[in-house]
Amino acid sequence: MSEWSRRRASNRRIRYVEKKEKPKSKKRIIEVILYFFEIAAVVFLAYALIHFGFVRTSMVGESMQQTLNNGDELLVNKFIYKISKPKRNDIIAYSQNSSEHNYLTVKRVVGLPGEKILIADGKIFINGEELSEEINVEPMNTGGLANEEMFLDANEYFVLGDNRNNSQDSRFNNVGTIVFDDIIGKVWFRLDPFAKVSSLNLKSSKSDSTETEKK
Repeated sequence: MSEWSRRRASNRRIRYVEKKEKPKSKKRIIEVILYFFEIAAVVFLAYALIHFGFVRTSMVGESMQQTLNNGDELLVNKFIYKISKPKRNDIIAYSQNSSEHNYLTVKRVVGLPGEKILIADGKIFINGEELSEEINVEPMNTGGLANEEMFLDANEYFVLGDNRNNSQDSRFNNVGTIVFDDIIGKVWFRLDPFAKVSSLNLKSSKSDSTETEKK
């Protein structure tokens, strides 16, 4: 083989090796880019879930018994009130600006903006009509601020603890009505034992269990 032929063959091999290495190099670059993209996506999703979606908190105190107990771990849905407003019977987590503690307070929404609230004879009256409650609660010994009819402004909510005779809530000056901007979100799930909070302590559930026991 002539010197010219050997050089030509050598150049072919070099070009062949370069062609093989280029696709591999491009593939590695793409893999690295995708890897960092996936990390960025996971970090963004985690931030979005924490900042806009959900927050974990604990029930502090006995004000929500028999629905929730002191120490219950709760998952709060923050996103739901970005697209809707609290409804009656929602259990909410809120943090008042004037509060001295750094934990979230949990209570049940009873009165909605624009309504008139009165508590008399241990019962709740909304716009002059007695509220038929879906949960098991005791008659209240005191109506506090709602002993006289209260009018809720466009941004105010009247909240009560389910443990009606052992709860600091909207009946008292140190709490008062809750404004929408102080509401963090809707208490969605109890984590241990796991349960959807809106299904706890319902009158229908108690009557169903009573019927089962009788049978």
